[in-house]
Amino acid sequence: MKKMKTTQMGFSLVLILGSILACNIVSPTNVPTQEATQPPTEPPVVTVPPTAGDDQAGSPGLGDSLYPEFGNGGYDAKTYTLDIIVTDVATSSLEAVTTIEAVATQELSRFNLDFAGFEVTSLKVNEEAAQFERKGQELTVIPSQPLKNGAEFTVAVEYQGIPESMESQALPFPTGWIAYDGGIFVLSEPDGSASFFPVNDHPLDKAIYTIIVTVPKPYEVAANGLLEETKDNGDATTYRFEVRDPMASYLTTININDFDEETMESEGGVPIRNYYAASLPDDVSKPFARQGEMIDYFSGLFGEYPFEVYGSLVMDTEFGAALENQTMSIFGIDMVNTRDIEGTEAVVAHELMHQWFGDSVSVADWGDIWLNEGFATYGEGLWVEYLHGSEGLNGWAVGLYKEVSAYPEYYPPPGRPAANNLFNGGVYLRGGLTLHALRLAVGDEAFFEILSVYYDRYKFGNASTANFIQVAEEVSGKDLGSFFEAWLYENQLPPIPELGLE
Repeated sequence: MKKMKTTQMGFSLVLILGSILACNIVSPTNVPTQEATQPPTEPPVVTVPPTAGDDQAGSPGLGDSLYPEFGNGGYDAKTYTLDIIVTDVATSSLEAVTTIEAVATQELSRFNLDFAGFEVTSLKVNEEAAQFERKGQELTVIPSQPLKNGAEFTVAVEYQGIPESMESQALPFPTGWIAYDGGIFVLSEPDGSASFFPVNDHPLDKAIYTIIVTVPKPYEVAANGLLEETKDNGDATTYRFEVRDPMASYLTTININDFDEETMESEGGVPIRNYYAASLPDDVSKPFARQGEMIDYFSGLFGEYPFEVYGSLVMDTEFGAALENQTMSIFGIDMVNTRDIEGTEAVVAHELMHQWFGDSVSVADWGDIWLNEGFATYGEGLWVEYLHGSEGLNGWAVGLYKEVSAYPEYYPPPGRPAANNLFNGGVYLRGGLTLHALRLAVGDEAFFEILSVYYDRYKFGNASTANFIQVAEEVSGKDLGSFFEAWLYENQLPPIPELGLE
């Protein structure tokens, strides 16, 4: 995720590197101002206590270190089918059915889903009516018969209404289903998906998705995955998208507008579809022209692109952010500067890098967010290197270092973000610098092997900082404990003597 900078006392306070430094880096002379584990093969272990007095109740959280009540325990969601009928785009009035296929990971007398707002008109478990209770964002489901450990089951929730406005627990920023003049977009990191469908809302519980959205004409829909069917219903159109690779819930996106669609393919064969709000000027597509080149470049560094398709979507509204939704990154128009193509390409590279690191390899705990944002920030630096060579990359790194060094209070150690400031500048800039310092410490060959082994080992799953450190030490043959302790957890910014930064 990237968020537009704000200016205070003459300096940049960032959550989006592309809008601070990387968007301005053109050349090296013009740099402005947990115990390691293998990938999980079993559903996550619940650490939040179950409902008092009921030892067969699924827990109302997965025990995340920052957000212990995010997600829910007692089951493993396998598939979601979202069938949403938007009756009025201007108000976001909708009717929907979300169907979840899951497996119980314990004896279950009741279990929770994350869900905010709406009137629930029907709720069934295995096609039998189930009781339910609601408190805040917790929807507690009480099946007519308890579920056995290991049992496969289906939950169908019918609901109607208008999505409630939500503000993320991680930062003061609107999240989830957002309507604006002329359309709708969904940007849910980290906790907004519950604003429009019932879900186990934590990256640990990835699932496969079918997304079906019906909208009145002339509106169109763009969402994750491959568009498999478009059905003309007379005065409305139904779109069906399939996401066949496991996806974290916060990466689910639905976007409604009148779009101009652009298709292309990378030389390596990855299909690309871009959507631009039809009201935008034609040149809005220019910064996205090299996405295929980026995909093939990153594939050569880390391993092949993980999903069936990629693309970007630009909305005709300013929302101060871009987000790496799986297979479809979305951008507010304020993130696209057609007068600075290379600068906007840095933002494009950031969101694309996330498809490997963040989307395919997802965090096991939100406290490890630097594994997403530090890696994506370094993706910007790698694109600078692709365009301008090692001298350009080192100039980019020096620019970041000077920024972080000058304003350390705004760039805290990336390994310990605050729950109310998850996307602080440190997880971006200092996280990216951590990777460049690691590269200089172990050498290029070992560094890129570290990234490719880490990606291959944890793709389509989850990883922790401990997992990454284990891979780095395994591949490099070095004890890197002190290195990562200094870069990730100590307040003092470590030196990079190879770049003359002390």
